[in-house]
Amino acid sequence: MGRKQLLVGTAILAGANILTRCMGFFYRIFMSNCIGAEGMGLYQLILPLYTLAWSITAAGFTTTVSRLTAREHARGETGSIGRIVKQSAFLCLILSLGLSCFLFLGADWVASQILRESRTALSLRLLAFAIPFMAVGSCLRGFFQGLQQMSVPAFSQILEQLLRIGTIYMLAGMFVPKGLEYACFAAVCGIVLGEGGAFFYTFFHYLHKKRRWKFIRKPAISSGACFSLILSMAIPLSAIRITGSLLSTLENILIPQRLALYGSSSQDPLASYGELTGMVLPLLMLPSALLMAFSVSLVPEISEACAISENNRIRRTVSASLLLTSILGAGSACLFAVFPQEICYVVYGRSSLGHLLFPLAFLCPLLYGQTTINGLLNGLGEHFFLFWSHIVSSLITIAFVWFGIPKWGLNAFCFGWFCSLLTATVLSLRKLKTRTGVSPSLFDCFGRPILAGAAAAMIIRLIIQTSTPSLFLFCGTLLGMGILYLIFLGVLGCLNQDTFRLLKRKRT
Repeated sequence: MGRKQLLVGTAILAGANILTRCMGFFYRIFMSNCIGAEGMGLYQLILPLYTLAWSITAAGFTTTVSRLTAREHARGETGSIGRIVKQSAFLCLILSLGLSCFLFLGADWVASQILRESRTALSLRLLAFAIPFMAVGSCLRGFFQGLQQMSVPAFSQILEQLLRIGTIYMLAGMFVPKGLEYACFAAVCGIVLGEGGAFFYTFFHYLHKKRRWKFIRKPAISSGACFSLILSMAIPLSAIRITGSLLSTLENILIPQRLALYGSSSQDPLASYGELTGMVLPLLMLPSALLMAFSVSLVPEISEACAISENNRIRRTVSASLLLTSILGAGSACLFAVFPQEICYVVYGRSSLGHLLFPLAFLCPLLYGQTTINGLLNGLGEHFFLFWSHIVSSLITIAFVWFGIPKWGLNAFCFGWFCSLLTATVLSLRKLKTRTGVSPSLFDCFGRPILAGAAAAMIIRLIIQTSTPSLFLFCGTLLGMGILYLIFLGVLGCLNQDTFRLLKRKRT
Protein backbone atom coordinates (compact mmCIF):
# COMPACT_ATOMS: atom_id res chain seq x y z
CA MET A 1 0.00 0.00 0.00
CA GLY A 2 1.25 3.44 -0.88
CA ARG A 3 0.45 7.00 -0.12
CA LYS A 4 -2.19 7.08 -2.88
CA GLN A 5 -4.10 4.14 -1.42
CA LEU A 6 -3.88 5.65 2.06
CA LEU A 7 -5.40 8.90 0.80
CA VAL A 8 -8.09 7.12 -1.22
CA GLY A 9 -9.08 5.01 1.77
CA THR A 10 -9.07 8.04 4.01
CA ALA A 11 -11.18 9.99 1.52
CA ILE A 12 -13.79 7.23 1.38
CA LEU A 13 -14.01 6.94 5.16
CA ALA A 14 -13.94 10.71 5.57
CA GLY A 15 -16.79 11.15 3.12
CA ALA A 16 -18.81 8.53 4.99
CA ASN A 17 -17.97 10.09 8.36
CA ILE A 18 -18.93 13.57 7.22
CA LEU A 19 -22.17 12.28 5.71
CA THR A 20 -23.09 10.28 8.83
CA ARG A 21 -22.18 13.21 11.08
CA CYS A 22 -24.45 15.49 9.07
CA MET A 23 -27.21 12.89 9.16
CA GLY A 24 -26.59 12.56 12.88
CA PHE A 25 -27.09 16.28 13.32
CA PHE A 26 -30.55 16.14 11.82
CA TYR A 27 -31.18 13.19 14.10
CA ARG A 28 -30.00 15.07 17.17
CA ILE A 29 -31.86 18.23 16.22
CA PHE A 30 -35.06 16.23 15.85
CA MET A 31 -34.44 14.46 19.17
CA SER A 32 -33.67 17.69 21.02
CA ASN A 33 -36.87 19.25 19.73
CA CYS A 34 -38.89 16.17 20.71
CA ILE A 35 -37.52 15.38 24.14
CA GLY A 36 -35.66 18.55 25.17
CA ALA A 37 -32.35 18.96 26.94
CA GLU A 38 -33.33 16.74 29.88
CA GLY A 39 -34.30 13.92 27.55
CA MET A 40 -31.01 14.28 25.72
CA GLY A 41 -29.24 14.07 29.07
CA LEU A 42 -31.07 10.81 29.79
CA TYR A 43 -30.06 9.39 26.42
CA GLN A 44 -26.46 10.53 26.85
CA LEU A 45 -26.23 8.68 30.16
CA ILE A 46 -26.72 5.41 28.28
CA LEU A 47 -24.21 5.99 25.48
CA PRO A 48 -21.04 5.78 27.65
CA LEU A 49 -22.14 2.30 28.74
CA TYR A 50 -22.53 1.33 25.11
CA THR A 51 -19.04 2.65 24.39
CA LEU A 52 -17.76 0.64 27.36
CA ALA A 53 -19.44 -2.49 25.95
CA TRP A 54 -17.69 -1.87 22.63
CA SER A 55 -14.36 -1.45 24.42
CA ILE A 56 -14.79 -4.76 26.24
CA THR A 57 -16.01 -6.86 23.35
CA ALA A 58 -14.61 -5.39 20.14
CA ALA A 59 -12.18 -2.46 20.35
CA GLY A 60 -9.00 -4.44 20.89
CA PHE A 61 -9.96 -7.11 18.37
CA THR A 62 -10.89 -4.62 15.66
CA THR A 63 -7.48 -2.94 15.79
CA THR A 64 -5.78 -6.34 16.06
CA VAL A 65 -7.52 -7.65 12.95
CA SER A 66 -6.69 -4.44 11.09
CA ARG A 67 -2.99 -4.54 12.01
CA LEU A 68 -2.52 -8.28 11.46
CA THR A 69 -4.40 -8.21 8.17
CA ALA A 70 -2.20 -5.36 6.92
CA ARG A 71 0.96 -7.12 8.11
CA GLU A 72 0.13 -10.51 6.61
CA HIS A 73 -1.04 -8.93 3.37
CA ALA A 74 2.23 -6.98 3.08
CA ARG A 75 4.17 -10.21 3.54
CA GLY A 76 2.03 -12.05 1.00
CA GLU A 77 0.73 -14.44 3.68
CA THR A 78 -2.94 -14.13 2.72
CA GLY A 79 -3.60 -17.66 3.92
CA SER A 80 -3.35 -16.53 7.54
CA ILE A 81 -5.87 -13.71 7.22
CA GLY A 82 -8.98 -15.91 7.20
CA ARG A 83 -7.97 -17.73 10.37
CA ILE A 84 -7.19 -14.43 12.13
CA VAL A 85 -10.61 -13.02 11.27
CA LYS A 86 -12.48 -16.20 12.16
CA GLN A 87 -10.90 -16.63 15.58
CA SER A 88 -11.18 -12.93 16.41
CA ALA A 89 -14.87 -12.85 15.47
CA PHE A 90 -15.52 -15.96 17.60
CA LEU A 91 -13.86 -14.37 20.63
CA CYS A 92 -15.87 -11.16 20.09
CA LEU A 93 -19.09 -13.16 19.91
CA ILE A 94 -18.42 -15.03 23.16
CA LEU A 95 -17.57 -11.83 25.05
CA SER A 96 -20.54 -9.93 23.65
CA LEU A 97 -23.07 -12.63 24.48
CA GLY A 98 -21.84 -12.76 28.08
CA LEU A 99 -22.00 -8.98 28.44
CA SER A 100 -25.44 -8.86 26.83
CA CYS A 101 -26.82 -11.35 29.34
CA PHE A 102 -25.36 -9.35 32.22
CA LEU A 103 -26.82 -6.06 30.95
CA PHE A 104 -30.24 -7.54 30.21
CA LEU A 105 -30.59 -9.26 33.58
CA GLY A 106 -28.96 -6.47 35.61
CA ALA A 107 -30.48 -3.45 33.87
CA ASP A 108 -32.46 -2.35 36.93
CA TRP A 109 -29.38 -2.52 39.17
CA VAL A 110 -27.18 -0.66 36.67
CA ALA A 111 -29.82 2.05 36.22
CA SER A 112 -30.41 2.63 39.93
CA GLN A 113 -26.99 2.00 41.44
CA ILE A 114 -24.55 3.16 38.73
CA LEU A 115 -26.37 5.68 36.57
CA ARG A 116 -28.59 6.82 39.47
CA GLU A 117 -31.45 7.21 37.00
CA SER A 118 -34.10 4.47 37.09
CA ARG A 119 -35.71 5.69 33.87
CA THR A 120 -32.81 4.23 31.86
CA ALA A 121 -33.52 0.58 32.85
CA LEU A 122 -35.88 -0.16 29.96
CA SER A 123 -33.45 1.24 27.40
CA LEU A 124 -30.50 -0.64 28.90
CA ARG A 125 -32.39 -3.91 28.61
CA LEU A 126 -33.04 -3.27 24.93
CA LEU A 127 -29.47 -2.10 24.35
CA ALA A 128 -28.21 -5.57 25.33
CA PHE A 129 -29.48 -6.95 22.01
CA ALA A 130 -27.25 -4.59 20.01
CA ILE A 131 -23.95 -5.64 21.59
CA PRO A 132 -23.34 -8.92 19.66
CA PHE A 133 -24.06 -7.23 16.31
CA MET A 134 -21.80 -4.33 17.21
CA ALA A 135 -18.92 -6.53 18.42
CA VAL A 136 -18.71 -8.99 15.53
CA GLY A 137 -19.47 -6.30 12.95
CA SER A 138 -16.64 -4.12 14.24
CA CYS A 139 -14.26 -7.08 14.05
CA LEU A 140 -15.17 -7.72 10.42
CA ARG A 141 -14.74 -4.04 9.57
CA GLY A 142 -11.19 -4.31 10.91
CA PHE A 143 -10.49 -6.85 8.16
CA PHE A 144 -11.47 -4.39 5.41
CA GLN A 145 -9.60 -1.56 7.13
CA GLY A 146 -6.46 -3.68 7.21
CA LEU A 147 -6.73 -4.16 3.45
CA GLN A 148 -7.36 -0.41 3.01
CA GLN A 149 -10.66 -1.29 1.32
CA MET A 150 -12.64 1.37 3.11
CA SER A 151 -15.81 1.30 1.02
CA VAL A 152 -17.40 -1.51 3.06
CA PRO A 153 -16.79 0.11 6.49
CA ALA A 154 -17.86 3.45 5.01
CA PHE A 155 -21.17 2.24 3.62
CA SER A 156 -21.88 0.20 6.74
CA GLN A 157 -21.62 3.44 8.76
CA ILE A 158 -24.04 5.15 6.41
CA LEU A 159 -26.50 2.25 6.58
CA GLU A 160 -26.30 2.19 10.37
CA GLN A 161 -27.04 5.90 10.60
CA LEU A 162 -29.92 5.67 8.12
CA LEU A 163 -31.54 2.91 10.15
CA ARG A 164 -31.11 4.89 13.38
CA ILE A 165 -32.68 8.00 11.90
CA GLY A 166 -35.50 6.11 10.20
CA THR A 167 -36.35 4.26 13.39
CA ILE A 168 -36.62 7.35 15.59
CA TYR A 169 -38.70 9.15 12.98
CA MET A 170 -41.12 6.22 12.77
CA LEU A 171 -41.33 5.56 16.51
CA ALA A 172 -41.21 9.10 17.91
CA GLY A 173 -44.91 9.77 17.51
CA MET A 174 -45.74 6.54 19.33
CA PHE A 175 -43.27 6.64 22.24
CA VAL A 176 -42.44 10.30 22.95
CA PRO A 177 -45.93 11.17 24.30
CA LYS A 178 -45.51 8.43 26.90
CA GLY A 179 -42.61 10.25 28.58
CA LEU A 180 -38.85 10.54 28.50
CA GLU A 181 -38.31 6.90 29.45
CA TYR A 182 -40.09 5.68 26.33
CA ALA A 183 -38.62 8.41 24.13
CA CYS A 184 -35.17 7.16 25.11
CA PHE A 185 -36.34 3.61 24.41
CA ALA A 186 -37.27 4.62 20.85
CA ALA A 187 -33.78 6.05 20.30
CA VAL A 188 -32.19 2.82 21.52
CA CYS A 189 -34.40 0.87 19.10
CA GLY A 190 -32.57 2.80 16.40
CA ILE A 191 -29.22 1.70 17.81
CA VAL A 192 -30.25 -1.98 17.76
CA LEU A 193 -31.60 -1.90 14.21
CA GLY A 194 -28.64 0.15 13.01
CA GLU A 195 -26.06 -2.23 14.42
CA GLY A 196 -27.95 -5.25 13.10
CA GLY A 197 -28.22 -3.84 9.58
CA ALA A 198 -24.55 -2.79 9.51
CA PHE A 199 -23.47 -6.25 10.70
CA PHE A 200 -25.36 -8.14 8.00
CA TYR A 201 -24.07 -5.77 5.33
CA THR A 202 -20.46 -6.23 6.44
CA PHE A 203 -20.84 -9.99 6.89
CA PHE A 204 -22.24 -10.39 3.37
CA HIS A 205 -19.27 -8.57 1.85
CA TYR A 206 -16.84 -10.56 3.98
CA LEU A 207 -18.28 -13.83 2.68
CA HIS A 208 -18.03 -12.51 -0.86
CA LYS A 209 -14.39 -11.56 -0.32
CA LYS A 210 -13.66 -14.93 1.26
CA ARG A 211 -15.03 -16.82 -1.75
CA ARG A 212 -12.94 -14.71 -4.13
CA TRP A 213 -9.68 -15.06 -2.19
CA LYS A 214 -10.21 -18.56 -0.80
CA PHE A 215 -7.79 -17.54 1.93
CA ILE A 216 -9.22 -19.80 4.65
CA ARG A 217 -8.17 -22.96 2.79
CA LYS A 218 -4.42 -22.43 3.09
CA PRO A 219 -3.57 -20.82 6.45
CA ALA A 220 0.15 -20.34 6.94
CA ILE A 221 -0.21 -20.16 10.72
CA SER A 222 -1.43 -22.86 13.08
CA SER A 223 -4.65 -22.46 15.03
CA GLY A 224 -2.85 -22.32 18.38
CA ALA A 225 -0.24 -19.83 17.19
CA CYS A 226 -2.95 -17.66 15.67
CA PHE A 227 -4.97 -17.69 18.89
CA SER A 228 -1.88 -16.74 20.91
CA LEU A 229 -0.97 -13.97 18.48
CA ILE A 230 -4.47 -12.47 18.59
CA LEU A 231 -4.64 -12.48 22.37
CA SER A 232 -1.12 -11.08 22.79
CA MET A 233 -2.16 -8.04 20.77
CA ALA A 234 -5.86 -7.76 21.64
CA ILE A 235 -5.54 -8.00 25.42
CA PRO A 236 -3.34 -4.91 25.91
CA LEU A 237 -5.38 -3.01 23.30
CA SER A 238 -8.62 -4.01 25.04
CA ALA A 239 -7.16 -3.08 28.43
CA ILE A 240 -6.38 0.38 27.07
CA ARG A 241 -9.85 0.82 25.64
CA ILE A 242 -11.63 -0.62 28.68
CA THR A 243 -9.68 1.53 31.10
CA GLY A 244 -10.31 4.62 29.00
CA SER A 245 -14.01 3.80 28.65
CA LEU A 246 -14.38 3.08 32.37
CA LEU A 247 -12.84 6.42 33.22
CA SER A 248 -14.90 8.17 30.55
CA THR A 249 -18.08 6.50 31.81
CA LEU A 250 -17.23 7.51 35.37
CA GLU A 251 -16.64 11.05 34.16
CA ASN A 252 -20.00 11.16 32.36
CA ILE A 253 -21.84 9.75 35.36
CA LEU A 254 -20.19 12.22 37.73
CA ILE A 255 -20.85 15.35 35.67
CA PRO A 256 -24.65 15.54 36.27
CA GLN A 257 -24.21 14.40 39.88
CA ARG A 258 -21.59 17.08 40.64
CA LEU A 259 -23.62 19.66 38.70
CA ALA A 260 -26.46 18.98 41.15
CA LEU A 261 -24.23 20.46 43.86
CA TYR A 262 -23.69 23.55 41.72
CA GLY A 263 -27.22 24.01 40.29
CA SER A 264 -30.45 24.94 41.96
CA SER A 265 -33.04 22.37 40.75
CA SER A 266 -33.07 18.61 40.28
CA GLN A 267 -33.73 18.86 36.53
CA ASP A 268 -31.12 21.51 35.71
CA PRO A 269 -28.08 19.21 36.03
CA LEU A 270 -29.49 16.63 33.62
CA ALA A 271 -30.54 19.35 31.18
CA SER A 272 -27.10 20.98 31.33
CA TYR A 273 -25.48 17.61 30.83
CA GLY A 274 -27.70 16.99 27.79
CA GLU A 275 -26.77 20.36 26.29
CA LEU A 276 -23.06 19.69 26.76
CA THR A 277 -22.77 16.06 25.66
CA GLY A 278 -25.77 15.73 23.38
CA MET A 279 -25.58 19.03 21.49
CA VAL A 280 -22.36 21.01 21.89
CA LEU A 281 -19.77 18.21 21.89
CA PRO A 282 -21.12 16.52 18.73
CA LEU A 283 -21.01 19.93 17.05
CA LEU A 284 -17.43 20.43 18.19
CA MET A 285 -16.41 17.02 16.85
CA LEU A 286 -18.08 17.40 13.43
CA PRO A 287 -14.95 18.66 11.60
CA SER A 288 -12.93 15.77 13.02
CA ALA A 289 -14.79 13.29 10.80
CA LEU A 290 -11.85 13.52 8.40
CA LEU A 291 -9.38 12.79 11.19
CA MET A 292 -11.38 9.83 12.48
CA ALA A 293 -11.08 8.27 9.04
CA PHE A 294 -7.43 9.26 8.78
CA SER A 295 -6.67 7.73 12.18
CA VAL A 296 -8.25 4.42 11.15
CA SER A 297 -6.26 4.42 7.90
CA LEU A 298 -3.01 5.20 9.69
CA VAL A 299 -3.00 1.97 11.72
CA PRO A 300 -2.56 -0.44 8.77
CA GLU A 301 -0.39 2.08 6.90
CA ILE A 302 2.12 2.41 9.73
CA SER A 303 1.88 -1.31 10.59
CA GLU A 304 2.71 -2.29 7.03
CA ALA A 305 5.60 0.18 6.83
CA CYS A 306 7.01 -1.21 10.09
CA ALA A 307 6.65 -4.79 8.84
CA ILE A 308 8.87 -4.08 5.82
CA SER A 309 11.12 -1.55 7.64
CA GLU A 310 10.36 1.49 5.47
CA ASN A 311 11.49 4.15 7.93
CA ASN A 312 11.33 7.04 5.46
CA ARG A 313 7.75 6.13 4.67
CA ILE A 314 6.92 6.18 8.38
CA ARG A 315 8.46 9.63 8.83
CA ARG A 316 6.64 11.04 5.80
CA THR A 317 3.33 9.65 7.05
CA VAL A 318 3.86 11.11 10.53
CA SER A 319 4.85 14.55 9.20
CA ALA A 320 1.94 14.75 6.76
CA SER A 321 -0.53 13.56 9.41
CA LEU A 322 0.52 16.13 12.02
CA LEU A 323 0.48 18.94 9.46
CA LEU A 324 -3.02 18.17 8.17
CA THR A 325 -4.32 17.74 11.71
CA SER A 326 -2.95 21.08 12.87
CA ILE A 327 -4.47 22.87 9.87
CA LEU A 328 -7.91 21.37 10.48
CA GLY A 329 -7.76 21.85 14.26
CA ALA A 330 -6.67 25.49 14.13
CA GLY A 331 -9.23 26.38 11.48
CA SER A 332 -12.06 24.73 13.42
CA ALA A 333 -11.01 26.42 16.66
CA CYS A 334 -11.13 29.85 15.03
CA LEU A 335 -14.49 29.14 13.42
CA PHE A 336 -16.14 28.01 16.67
CA ALA A 337 -14.53 30.75 18.76
CA VAL A 338 -15.56 33.62 16.48
CA PHE A 339 -19.06 32.38 15.57
CA PRO A 340 -20.29 30.32 18.56
CA GLN A 341 -23.75 31.84 18.90
CA GLU A 342 -24.41 31.98 15.17
CA ILE A 343 -23.48 28.33 14.69
CA CYS A 344 -25.63 27.13 17.59
CA TYR A 345 -28.55 29.24 16.35
CA VAL A 346 -28.40 27.82 12.82
CA VAL A 347 -27.93 24.21 13.94
CA TYR A 348 -30.17 24.01 17.00
CA GLY A 349 -32.11 27.25 16.93
CA ARG A 350 -30.60 28.13 20.32
CA SER A 351 -27.92 30.82 20.33
CA SER A 352 -27.65 30.45 24.12
CA LEU A 353 -25.62 27.26 23.59
CA GLY A 354 -22.83 29.48 22.31
CA HIS A 355 -21.62 30.09 25.86
CA LEU A 356 -20.72 26.37 26.05
CA LEU A 357 -19.26 26.16 22.56
CA PHE A 358 -16.95 29.17 22.93
CA PRO A 359 -14.59 27.84 25.65
CA LEU A 360 -14.56 24.36 24.10
CA ALA A 361 -13.51 25.80 20.73
CA PHE A 362 -9.97 26.36 21.99
CA LEU A 363 -9.62 22.62 22.59
CA CYS A 364 -9.94 21.73 18.90
CA PRO A 365 -6.19 21.64 18.04
CA LEU A 366 -5.42 19.41 21.02
CA LEU A 367 -8.58 17.31 20.67
CA TYR A 368 -8.13 16.64 16.98
CA GLY A 369 -4.41 16.13 17.45
CA GLN A 370 -5.02 13.31 19.89
CA THR A 371 -7.16 11.49 17.32
CA THR A 372 -4.35 11.44 14.76
CA ILE A 373 -1.52 10.83 17.22
CA ASN A 374 -3.35 7.84 18.72
CA GLY A 375 -3.68 6.35 15.23
CA LEU A 376 0.04 6.81 14.64
CA LEU A 377 1.04 5.31 17.98
CA ASN A 378 -1.35 2.39 17.51
CA GLY A 379 0.30 1.68 14.18
CA LEU A 380 3.72 1.79 15.85
CA GLY A 381 2.56 -0.69 18.49
CA GLU A 382 2.79 1.73 21.42
CA HIS A 383 -0.18 0.23 23.23
CA PHE A 384 1.22 0.36 26.75
CA PHE A 385 2.24 3.97 26.36
CA LEU A 386 -1.29 4.85 25.25
CA PHE A 387 -2.61 2.87 28.20
CA TRP A 388 -0.91 4.84 30.93
CA SER A 389 -1.10 8.21 29.15
CA HIS A 390 -4.88 7.82 28.81
CA ILE A 391 -5.12 6.99 32.49
CA VAL A 392 -3.16 10.10 33.45
CA SER A 393 -5.22 12.42 31.24
CA SER A 394 -8.53 10.91 32.36
CA LEU A 395 -7.64 11.21 36.03
CA ILE A 396 -6.87 14.91 35.50
CA THR A 397 -10.32 15.48 34.00
CA ILE A 398 -12.07 13.48 36.72
CA ALA A 399 -10.27 15.48 39.41
CA PHE A 400 -11.59 18.73 37.93
CA VAL A 401 -15.07 17.23 37.61
CA TRP A 402 -15.11 16.09 41.24
CA PHE A 403 -13.53 19.10 42.91
CA GLY A 404 -14.18 21.92 40.44
CA ILE A 405 -17.73 21.53 39.09
CA PRO A 406 -19.47 22.04 42.48
CA LYS A 407 -17.68 25.43 42.73
CA TRP A 408 -17.39 26.67 39.13
CA GLY A 409 -19.84 24.54 37.12
CA LEU A 410 -19.05 23.41 33.58
CA ASN A 411 -16.19 25.93 33.32
CA ALA A 412 -14.20 23.62 35.60
CA PHE A 413 -14.86 20.70 33.26
CA CYS A 414 -13.68 22.69 30.23
CA PHE A 415 -10.47 23.75 31.94
CA GLY A 416 -9.81 20.25 33.26
CA TRP A 417 -10.32 18.78 29.81
CA PHE A 418 -7.85 21.31 28.40
CA CYS A 419 -5.22 20.33 30.99
CA SER A 420 -5.70 16.62 30.31
CA LEU A 421 -5.47 17.05 26.52
CA LEU A 422 -2.38 19.23 26.84
CA THR A 423 -0.68 16.64 29.05
CA ALA A 424 -1.54 13.76 26.72
CA THR A 425 -0.41 15.70 23.63
CA VAL A 426 2.96 16.65 25.09
CA LEU A 427 3.64 13.08 26.21
CA SER A 428 2.53 11.63 22.87
CA LEU A 429 4.65 14.01 20.79
CA ARG A 430 7.71 13.09 22.85
CA LYS A 431 7.02 9.41 22.25
CA LEU A 432 6.57 10.00 18.51
CA LYS A 433 9.89 11.84 18.38
CA THR A 434 11.60 8.93 20.14
CA ARG A 435 10.15 6.33 17.77
CA THR A 436 10.28 8.19 14.44
CA GLY A 437 12.68 11.10 14.88
CA VAL A 438 9.96 13.54 13.80
CA SER A 439 9.91 16.66 15.97
CA PRO A 440 7.25 19.10 14.74
CA SER A 441 7.73 22.81 15.21
CA LEU A 442 5.08 24.27 17.50
CA PHE A 443 4.96 27.45 15.45
CA ASP A 444 4.52 25.53 12.20
CA CYS A 445 1.94 23.13 13.64
CA PHE A 446 -0.06 25.59 15.72
CA GLY A 447 1.16 29.16 15.35
CA ARG A 448 0.82 29.64 11.61
CA PRO A 449 -2.53 27.82 11.19
CA ILE A 450 -3.99 29.72 14.17
CA LEU A 451 -2.84 33.05 12.74
CA ALA A 452 -4.33 32.15 9.35
CA GLY A 453 -7.59 30.95 10.89
CA ALA A 454 -7.94 33.97 13.18
CA ALA A 455 -7.33 36.39 10.30
CA ALA A 456 -9.89 34.64 8.07
CA ALA A 457 -12.50 34.42 10.83
CA MET A 458 -12.15 38.04 11.91
CA ILE A 459 -12.47 39.32 8.33
CA ILE A 460 -15.63 37.29 7.76
CA ARG A 461 -16.91 38.43 11.15
CA LEU A 462 -16.53 42.08 10.21
CA ILE A 463 -18.38 41.46 6.97
CA ILE A 464 -21.43 39.71 8.45
CA GLN A 465 -21.68 41.29 11.91
CA THR A 466 -24.74 43.33 10.90
CA SER A 467 -26.56 40.40 9.27
CA THR A 468 -29.28 38.18 10.71
CA PRO A 469 -28.21 34.54 11.27
CA SER A 470 -29.65 32.14 8.67
CA LEU A 471 -28.77 28.86 7.00
CA PHE A 472 -27.83 30.65 3.75
CA LEU A 473 -25.57 33.06 5.62
CA PHE A 474 -24.05 30.16 7.57
CA CYS A 475 -23.13 28.24 4.41
CA GLY A 476 -21.72 31.41 2.85
CA THR A 477 -19.69 32.06 5.99
CA LEU A 478 -18.18 28.58 5.92
CA LEU A 479 -17.29 28.88 2.24
CA GLY A 480 -15.84 32.37 2.57
CA MET A 481 -13.81 31.57 5.65
CA GLY A 482 -12.52 28.35 4.08
CA ILE A 483 -11.27 30.18 0.99
CA LEU A 484 -9.61 32.92 3.03
CA TYR A 485 -8.09 30.34 5.38
CA LEU A 486 -6.45 28.49 2.49
CA ILE A 487 -5.14 31.77 1.07
CA PHE A 488 -3.61 32.81 4.40
CA LEU A 489 -2.14 29.33 4.90
CA GLY A 490 -0.38 29.73 1.58
CA VAL A 491 0.82 33.24 2.43
CA LEU A 492 2.23 32.05 5.76
CA GLY A 493 4.00 29.10 4.13
CA CYS A 494 1.87 26.28 5.53
CA LEU A 495 0.83 25.12 2.06
CA ASN A 496 3.80 24.90 -0.28
CA GLN A 497 5.59 22.38 -2.48
CA ASP A 498 7.14 20.64 0.52
CA THR A 499 3.69 20.20 2.05
CA PHE A 500 2.22 18.55 -1.03
CA ARG A 501 5.34 16.45 -1.53
CA LEU A 502 4.62 14.79 1.81
CA LEU A 503 1.34 13.51 0.44
CA LYS A 504 2.79 11.98 -2.71
CA ARG A 505 3.59 8.32 -3.00
CA LYS A 506 7.33 8.02 -3.01
CA ARG A 507 9.09 5.00 -1.59
CA THR A 508 12.76 4.82 -0.78
